[in-house]
Amino acid sequence: MRTVGVEEELLLVAPETGEPRAMSAAVLARAARDEDDGDVFEKELHTQMLEFATHPQSDLGALRAEIVRCREEAARHAGAIGCAVAALATSPLPVTPSIALDRRYRWMVREYGITTRDLVLGCHVHVAVGSDEEGVAVVDRIRPWLSVLAALSSNSPFWQGRDTGYCSYRNRVWQRWPSAGPTEVFGSAERYHRRVADMVATGVILDEAMAYFDARLSRRYPTVEIRVADVCLHADTAVLVAALARGLVETAAREWRAGREPAEHSVSLLRLAAWRAARSGLTSELLHPVTMRRMPAEAVVRGLLEHVGDALADCGDLGAARDIADGLLRRGTGSRVQRAVLEHTGSLRDVVAACVRHTQG
Repeated sequence: MRTVGVEEELLLVAPETGEPRAMSAAVLARAARDEDDGDVFEKELHTQMLEFATHPQSDLGALRAEIVRCREEAARHAGAIGCAVAALATSPLPVTPSIALDRRYRWMVREYGITTRDLVLGCHVHVAVGSDEEGVAVVDRIRPWLSVLAALSSNSPFWQGRDTGYCSYRNRVWQRWPSAGPTEVFGSAERYHRRVADMVATGVILDEAMAYFDARLSRRYPTVEIRVADVCLHADTAVLVAALARGLVETAAREWRAGREPAEHSVSLLRLAAWRAARSGLTSELLHPVTMRRMPAEAVVRGLLEHVGDALADCGDLGAARDIADGLLRRGTGSRVQRAVLEHTGSLRDVVAACVRHTQG
């Protein structure tokens, strides 16, 4: 059974006001003194962010337990210095991001300017693969389905104190990076690595870690890294995204071994599918990954579950994935929860406070 791991980026906020706080260094210093958490949390580009990574897990229940534990530990360490953590993919309240003091980050500020001032928080899923060749075959075959994961995780309706009209505005902001987004079919590991090397050789990106494809070979682990999701408000949604990601990887690997060619959807169509997912989340229509035509979001989600059904069943994940997806379709994504709080209270501070509570279960 393939292992799966999750990286989540959490927002540090002031409990009284909901405003982002640039306190990641202090939180990381506390976590480093805890032998159980010393290697769990990492710094990110912005000091209002805190990232954690789970261990690779085969069992979804174990993955969920670790996500919950990491969120609880993040809240504990942040609380000790007067902060709270919220699983928000953008800050509902206005924020001026602070950049971490790091040579790499300073280079990014010089090169990319105002783009580095966009504070966005994502969820990355790593799924084990047996080789780079298998990994690239997977990347080629999962491309059309990634917009559905983006819709399921949508959790960023607000930007600088205003409703954007999008369910995942993080998704749109992230596209400002020069290497971000969907990719064409590579066809082989050799062509994948050559493409990344050519990108680095331009000098526009610093190294292969800055090839911010929607799905890519991990530089550090023997995994495919899927990078389209917002950080999810609820731990169960993150588990669903991880389960579906593993299902997509396993299904794609089976198709590759069976000699099935990847869909030839153009990058232009994939960008439209990503835009549609970011705009409406699960609230109306998505582009179906097979036909690239509009369908109700629920039908597209059911189509994804059917597409990966055999792989989910073989992992023992099918029942859990269906249950979480059913709940998400009824309740709505994090973006819907945030908008409901604002409609009820009229206060973005209350939105942040509610999301702090949701983050901690």
